[in-house]
Amino acid sequence: MKVAIVYDRVNKWGGAERVLLSLHEIFPDASLYTSVYDEEKAKWAKVFPIVKTTYLQKFKFLRSRHELIPFLLPVFFEAYDFSDYDLVISVTSEFAKGIITKPNTLHICYCLTPVRYLWSGYETYFENFFLRLISKPVVNYLRFWDLIAKDRPDFLISVSHTVKDRIERYYNRESIVIYPPIKTDLFNKSLTNFKKKFFLVVSRLVRYKRVDIAILACNKLNFPLIVVGTGSDYRRLKKMAGNNVKFLSYVSEETLCDLYKKAYALIFPGEEDFGLVIAEAQLSGTPVIAYGKGGALEIVNEKTGVLVEQQSVEAFCKALEEFDYKKYDGEKIAMNAQKFSENRFRKEFLSFVKKCYSKKILQF
Repeated sequence: MKVAIVYDRVNKWGGAERVLLSLHEIFPDASLYTSVYDEEKAKWAKVFPIVKTTYLQKFKFLRSRHELIPFLLPVFFEAYDFSDYDLVISVTSEFAKGIITKPNTLHICYCLTPVRYLWSGYETYFENFFLRLISKPVVNYLRFWDLIAKDRPDFLISVSHTVKDRIERYYNRESIVIYPPIKTDLFNKSLTNFKKKFFLVVSRLVRYKRVDIAILACNKLNFPLIVVGTGSDYRRLKKMAGNNVKFLSYVSEETLCDLYKKAYALIFPGEEDFGLVIAEAQLSGTPVIAYGKGGALEIVNEKTGVLVEQQSVEAFCKALEEFDYKKYDGEKIAMNAQKFSENRFRKEFLSFVKKCYSKKILQF
């Protein structure tokens, strides 16, 4: 079986990229198709035998500034030819699902979320009235295209029940849930004998992640906080941070594992589609203080952390003041997160591919 994997852009590291590496382990010979590829920021992609890019790759500044040309990306993905492939897997929160395949090629979409800035997150991304006004023609065009593209995959997989609900609401399509994978053998080693020293945030530093809430809450309480991650919101967050806040950018998996274990708790103030770092923290035996919406509802319970009802500094201050890490059992927390293992992901994904392939064959 000849397989291709398609991803929106290869220029960062995060939860979706972990999915791609797991898919590479399932299909080691699969080529990776994308819009742009930044080799310095995405060294993880070197494991793929072939990484194919669009014409946009010629413009170096666009490799990290894709948001300047969202109206062009659909055209470039539609131009790819997958005639020689038996299976194409699109991993996407934007335009990769819009590829065009022949009737005898199976296209499965692993949907991270329906395009956030067009649907569920539109009010947040375009809260500025002037920006909303001038962007309206582009948004209308992209919504029109997206509602066509959502029917191109033969089958859809959601990363969580939160995303499954969004797919039903915005795309009027059914999907199954296969949770993303995490390396359980890395994060659940040696859960004891770690002295707790600080609170922790692990996130891309972009506005919708609401890292500012964690920083301002810890500032107010003068609690030690370590922030791991990079992104366009770094400078703004750095300016608001007090002396109690320390920023780290890129850290190794081993260092991250160590940070999880030494944290009183992971603070997760954003509303996420799933929340892979929540599962990682829990595999390390660390409780989580999370905003009680989105994917956090599927991972955190009263035995593994705290769900905060309001997405505000005041609400997180209250949760942090009342939080007592000593009442949590690290072993039980880690046990709760075992359901997100890589082995489980591979088995469920391969099983689904086989079922879909059988159905596809019966159509011809």
